[in-house]
Amino acid sequence: MKTSWLNKQDNKTLIVFFAGWSFDFKPFEFLACGNYDVLFVYDYNDFNFNTENFDKYQNKILIAWSMGVFAAYMLRDLFIDFDKKIAVNGTVTPVDDEFGIPVKIFELTLRHAQKGLEGKFYANTLQTDEEYQKYLSNPVQRPIENRVSELESLYSLIKNRNSAEYEKFYDCALVCEDDKIIPFANQLASHKANGVQTIILPYGHNPFYNFGSWEEIIQCRQTIKQ
Repeated sequence: MKTSWLNKQDNKTLIVFFAGWSFDFKPFEFLACGNYDVLFVYDYNDFNFNTENFDKYQNKILIAWSMGVFAAYMLRDLFIDFDKKIAVNGTVTPVDDEFGIPVKIFELTLRHAQKGLEGKFYANTLQTDEEYQKYLSNPVQRPIENRVSELESLYSLIKNRNSAEYEKFYDCALVCEDDKIIPFANQLASHKANGVQTIILPYGHNPFYNFGSWEEIIQCRQTIKQ
């Protein structure tokens, strides 16, 4: 794993954000950090996480998106004492016919990962062309080979996990109705099975261009379902 501080000003509250597959911090630099220190986590080619000094913060919030929801869950012992843990368009079983991306679809994505990254993958994570143009103004800068190997590494780890081992971890989940990457219904089913409060949003898989700050994401309250 790699980490990057989007903001580190010795604030009282920390946000740790786990990104989705193939992303880095560049497309997220537009989000205002405000009075939060923000640690950005990405690149799951390995699961070596260099822990920072989280104990110095009075308040700590975990936000995990897409494959980052699974990645953060795998390291959940590091975040037990966090005040709030939010999943965004992801599940703890990310490749699953009922609770994640259907297996055949995922394996097809993996088989053609490089072509997808060079083609429409990033556009498909977004809902509108306006959002895609914003992405293109500050896109991911990781080498494609690194992003492809990341997906291979993630799938190897996912296949070696027993779904029966999963337990409730996240406090709430933001789930977008127009998600073209992870089926909306499967996300709802996963969070219901794990007793996670669900907040429904009218966006795509990558909803972040609909927010201006990390604070807005944390305070999101659109449609809440149990």
